[in-house]
Amino acid sequence: MSDDSNGSERHHRTRGAAVTRGSGAHAPGGRNATIADVAERAGVSTATVSRVLNDNYPVARATKESVLDAVEALGYTANAHARALASAATRTVGIIINDMVDPFFSYVARGVEMEAASASRLCIVATAHGDPKRELDLIDQLREQRADAVIVVGGAYEDAAARRKMAERARALAAVGSVLVLCGRPSLGEGVPTKMVGYDNEGGAFALTEYLLSQGHRRILYLGGPPGLSTTMLRLDGYRRALRSRGIQPDESLIREGAFGRSFGLSEMREVLASELDYTAVFAANDLVAAGALQALTDAGLRVPEDVSLVGYDDIPQSFELSPRLTTVHVPLEEMGRQAVRLALSDDDAFGRHAADETVVGTHVVVRESVAAPRTA
Repeated sequence: MSDDSNGSERHHRTRGAAVTRGSGAHAPGGRNATIADVAERAGVSTATVSRVLNDNYPVARATKESVLDAVEALGYTANAHARALASAATRTVGIIINDMVDPFFSYVARGVEMEAASASRLCIVATAHGDPKRELDLIDQLREQRADAVIVVGGAYEDAAARRKMAERARALAAVGSVLVLCGRPSLGEGVPTKMVGYDNEGGAFALTEYLLSQGHRRILYLGGPPGLSTTMLRLDGYRRALRSRGIQPDESLIREGAFGRSFGLSEMREVLASELDYTAVFAANDLVAAGALQALTDAGLRVPEDVSLVGYDDIPQSFELSPRLTTVHVPLEEMGRQAVRLALSDDDAFGRHAADETVVGTHVVVRESVAAPRTA
């Protein structure tokens, strides 16, 4: 707590707890005030309130005073058991990813680990393998481990029940002074205590499709991405918007959703090659799909980009190692991980103001050798 020599006004405040006068006010409706009421009155997050009351993390003096004023005004008495739990924090940051070997997730995880280490935190990495129930269970386990933050990486499916359960986990984490950070994932709605790190998924897909169109392509095959996943939907939105901006009605026969892996790119591209489908370029939903598609095209005796142009998404290191080197959309994966930790552990800026709960990192097209103008008949 901050030093305070202004007389008796705050003599009842003690380190690590808030002891209030019995005559203090209550929350609206006459009920006992909660930590959420204090957070709302002070204009901060519940995590900040918890940190002030437990004095277990640096908080700007002005913010601390606002919280203590709200505590006094509301007559809030912190639950002793909750304080004991919060004081048992293990100085860890948990990250939940889909798969350890997928470069998208592994590079985000590396950013989380590096930033966590710089903040003297241990990083715990857990994998959900695409199972929403396991994802929820892992959040529960990390909360029981007293993690300072839980970072969930990757897209989500449009499922009201799953979103409601995730929102419940966010509130449970906030109640013990932790925070749920959504990294590359849609919002859980107004009023849910989360922080978010996003990237311009739709804008990147628009720019990449526009680049292919600028090279003369009009029949562009879209390959990959699980149907209904937010990441797939946003990339398809950008693809379709770019086509329509050029007066081209998207041909749904050119859209082949499925998965984000190399094996899908290989098998689906082989199936397309065996069909009568007409296209001059392939927009692979990520670089791994592009690698599989490139193998199928090469096996069929086709040259990239002389016969078919090919692009990917994410700009993982492997995209630079393919032959030809892959034109793709750069996503700053490690920086996303770093930003997730910074958001989670910093509630106040240098001026004591409540820090933003959301940040968006930029994407841009990286032009390499895998695109050329369509071959003339």
